[in-house]
Amino acid sequence: MSEKKLVLIVDDDPDLVESVAMKLESQNFRVAKAYDGVEAMDQIKKERPALVILDVMMPRKNGYELCAELKNSSDYKSIVVLLLTAVADAVTSTNYTHWDGKNTLADDYIPKPINLEKLMGIVRDYLG
Repeated sequence: MSEKKLVLIVDDDPDLVESVAMKLESQNFRVAKAYDGVEAMDQIKKERPALVILDVMMPRKNGYELCAELKNSSDYKSIVVLLLTAVADAVTSTNYTHWDGKNTLADDYIPKPINLEKLMGIVRDYLG
């Protein structure tokens, strides 16, 4: 039997983290959790997940910054990054722009609110 793949969920909304974690665990993935980009980087260094589900708008370090850090690092660039983004709806009221999103090196994007079934399909596509 193959080892369960580790997925790190990074979002400052604990309810979202929990619902995604439960769904992933039910699909036979191991789950790690972080609630901002700084905490996420600590987790990544410790556990090296196969995939990171990463919110864009977070305190301390946002998803774009963390994604760039991972994708520009020879140690971590192979980690799949899925960006969660509600930015499209809030673009006029935030400092985040579509340009940031288009120029990030994320492997894929998932709009918020999240469709959990669709998210699981994307995770399975990347992790087999």
